[in-house]
Amino acid sequence: MRSNRLFFLILIFSLLLIPACQKESPVNNDRVVTAIPSDIESVNPLFAFDLNEGNISELLYASLVEHGWNYQKGDMDTFPMLAKSWQWSKDSSSITLNLRDDVKWSDGQQFTANDVVFSFDLYSDPLIQSKLYGSFKNFYVDSSQHIDLKKTFTITNPYLLTINFKKNSTPSFYDIDFPIIPEHVYKNVSRKDFVTAEKEIKPVTNGAFYLAAWNKNQSIILKADTKSFLYKPGNVSEIIFKIVPDYNSRITQLKRGEIDLVQDVKADDFPILKKDENIDLVALKGREYDYVGWNNIDPDVYKKSKKIVPNKLFGNPLVRKALTYAINRNEILNEFLDNHGDLAWGPISPIFKSALDTTLSPLPYDVEKAKELLASAGWKDVDQSGVLKKNGQEFSFTLYIPAGNPRRDFVSTVIKNDLQAIGIKVNIEKLEPEVFFQKMYGRELNAWMAGWTIPIPIDLKPFWYSDFSEAPLNVECYKNKTVDALLNKIETTKSESQKNILYKEVQEQIYKDEPVTFLYWVDKIIAYNKKIQNLNVSPLGPFNRAWLWSVK
Repeated sequence: MRSNRLFFLILIFSLLLIPACQKESPVNNDRVVTAIPSDIESVNPLFAFDLNEGNISELLYASLVEHGWNYQKGDMDTFPMLAKSWQWSKDSSSITLNLRDDVKWSDGQQFTANDVVFSFDLYSDPLIQSKLYGSFKNFYVDSSQHIDLKKTFTITNPYLLTINFKKNSTPSFYDIDFPIIPEHVYKNVSRKDFVTAEKEIKPVTNGAFYLAAWNKNQSIILKADTKSFLYKPGNVSEIIFKIVPDYNSRITQLKRGEIDLVQDVKADDFPILKKDENIDLVALKGREYDYVGWNNIDPDVYKKSKKIVPNKLFGNPLVRKALTYAINRNEILNEFLDNHGDLAWGPISPIFKSALDTTLSPLPYDVEKAKELLASAGWKDVDQSGVLKKNGQEFSFTLYIPAGNPRRDFVSTVIKNDLQAIGIKVNIEKLEPEVFFQKMYGRELNAWMAGWTIPIPIDLKPFWYSDFSEAPLNVECYKNKTVDALLNKIETTKSESQKNILYKEVQEQIYKDEPVTFLYWVDKIIAYNKKIQNLNVSPLGPFNRAWLWSVK
């Protein structure tokens, strides 16, 4: 009876409050819940290969410096973090870092320069194969790419460290912007068994947050470390990465207020979410573009003998340009992406304002121009069959796409119909993603559709250099000696303004050759609850400097 009476009193009290409170959200607190589609494998920055793993590890482990995006110049700004100040040598061959002396690890141990040297040692150790292995080209390294610690580091005292770079290198802050890990925790772990052994060690961190809980396939809970030098009273106290595999469930929970932030929102959900008074949306001009890959060489000959023979269909730049003219990319932007993107004409995103060659522009949709170029390359409908032929060979091919990707499904159908209209037969074949990428990276496909994300800082060599051993992402087998020379020169150029001039020359060469059909840059749409304050969505992602968030 007492419980019924109590319920009745609560009900009456609630009804009396309805006129004043009917628009109020549920009780707010100072935590933020974000959704991710799958669980992570590691929070250790050595092995944070996945994007979400990187986001989490960078909130747990501090770096020597941090970066923020400068929209005005379209490039990064560098700020102090574990290094409170620094001094480059006149020739930029070394940098001396004054480290903070007020940083402690989450177990109470003091952070020192030894942790920095130890971290770089681990990152470059071939036995460990960290996500950064092979990335230390400006350092003194041995034949296995392991950093030579004696040549590279000079510790004057626990908080004064000099890093020496090899001669004729072009070091920058990006060379030292890696999360630092604790020497005292891992120094006795066998390098040979490190990958398995580190999983049994509780994370000891020095960043803005510490790992409070990791509930497998449910959530990863980070709590603000109130002793951290990054902590300020009033900032967000907890960030929860909730694992929600189903996209529609993520959107539903966002609307209900059960989730506060969702990334990779689909374009067709944008107008619906925009009407919700509790949700803000950001359509971020990003670094990801879709493209149609045309293998510039014969993949069968290359697979058998490693010989370079021009592809019978796609080896001619005129043909590749014709294919681009023939594809109605504006239709794709309008119909599928709801104009949340921009037509692409090269490999550098419009966000990189200083490096982008604005004298170039996307090839327009022009069927007659496509036919003209194909005819000049010898492809004609000689027997009025509706299919182009050259030397008795029909222009027909299979376009491969990864299964389970609605955007690829839609775009490949547009491409098939557009090319059929000019006399080219296209068969679409879906492969399981694992098989698709294996064949793509193996350079076994003639034509395919995929996407790339441009790294920060810009690095074009892995995508466009002629030596495939140095360019693992040059899967279309593009070869251009002028581009090779420009990319080599970029690596040895210290002036940023001069680098940007060289990048524009690279773009001009690629534009002439049209090695692939650049389709469009995809906007990254992020939706979040308006209660989150100080959230700065940039090309570095929504979690950049997330410790500055607060909750309204």
